Amino acid sequence: MKRLIVYLNSLHIGELDESAGGQLRFRYSADWLNNPHAIPLSRSLPLKDSLFDGGEVRSFFAGTLPDEEPRRIIAEVLGISSANDFAMLERIGGECAGAVSLLPEGMKLCDPSEFRLRRLSENDLEEVIKSLHKRPLMAGEDGLRLSLAGAQDKLPVVLDGTAVCLPLDNTPSTHIIKPEPERFPGLAANELFCMKLAHQVGLNVPDVFHRRVGNRECLIVKRYDRIIRDKGRIERVHQEDFCQALGYPPEKKYQQEGGPYVRKCIALLREWSSVPVLDIRDFVDAMIFNVIIGNADAHGKNYSFLYSLNSKRLAPFYDLVCTLAWPQLSKVLSMKIGSGKNLNEIRLHHFRKMAEECRLGWPMVRERVMVMSDKVCRSLSSMEFTAAVMHTEMTERISELILNRSRLVRDQ
Repeated sequence: MKRLIVYLNSLHIGELDESAGGQLRFRYSADWLNNPHAIPLSRSLPLKDSLFDGGEVRSFFAGTLPDEEPRRIIAEVLGISSANDFAMLERIGGECAGAVSLLPEGMKLCDPSEFRLRRLSENDLEEVIKSLHKRPLMAGEDGLRLSLAGAQDKLPVVLDGTAVCLPLDNTPSTHIIKPEPERFPGLAANELFCMKLAHQVGLNVPDVFHRRVGNRECLIVKRYDRIIRDKGRIERVHQEDFCQALGYPPEKKYQQEGGPYVRKCIALLREWSSVPVLDIRDFVDAMIFNVIIGNADAHGKNYSFLYSLNSKRLAPFYDLVCTLAWPQLSKVLSMKIGSGKNLNEIRLHHFRKMAEECRLGWPMVRERVMVMSDKVCRSLSSMEFTAAVMHTEMTERISELILNRSRLVRDQ
């Protein structure tokens, strides 16, 4: 039997084992269960003294790993099977989303006051960015054990002023660099624009900014699951996405493939959020905003909970992109809105049907649609806002597209 020690920040909370048959099994430690400040690793892994060996274990732990294509490449680099969750976690599970870290038995956990960094020169950073498509997350590099869900190339880093550093061992990162993929020119400008627009209309989003590295446009996102404490100490804050919380494996993130749907997400917020009234309102606002900006890819792993001692709240929104900017991409919504499956067909009556299905008051939902539409229109007309984002052909194109959509969504 193989074993990984599971930590939340620097606290040993349990063990993840791989059985002889390759099944993942997890158990909380007695010390963690007796800790008055203990929080569950996941809604699907409640605090109790028992062995978890079902699909909920894989749903949570595999949910911390990259998606199919980067995962396949990482497996080739590391010489392991891409289907082997345990081996992947063993090799890259040191710095993940939220507060979780997984270390092989016998590997020493870094002292929080002695974080180790590798500072990159501008040339070093350029070479790292160039190599990410062949070595996602710098897998296999000495001292690096980094993991993030998703299909796009990205890299967790620590920003020290303008300097970029790689976090070694299980040192927490502070930001995520997302280089623009060659097959989606303008993505960095697109996401920056949509994230800034979301902030302007009142959605809770992390800070983002643009940086050019060599000839690559990059988006840099400040991690909302990290807190800078006294003397620069970085502390992880635990989170899990909706797929993990609901027990869906990462390959089932889309509704049309058996993944979460809106009614399930609303029910989850009612049950699990510490302040469901506010979090349901904010979730509805985010859904409306995604429709208005033309984002068909707002799936179950793009919504998360953020945990603190006595609180479970909807996390800031991320990966906000106008997917309609690329005509070749699917228009099928990751989660249907009422009976509406296609992004371009969504109108006010689809939100009314969604409200009925989710047992939400239609006057409230209708008001949220109207308010969000008005806010988007006003923001796009604001000189202050347009001056604050990259002025490119992409942002001009999606600005016009979003403005038209903000009016269409009000139609019956």
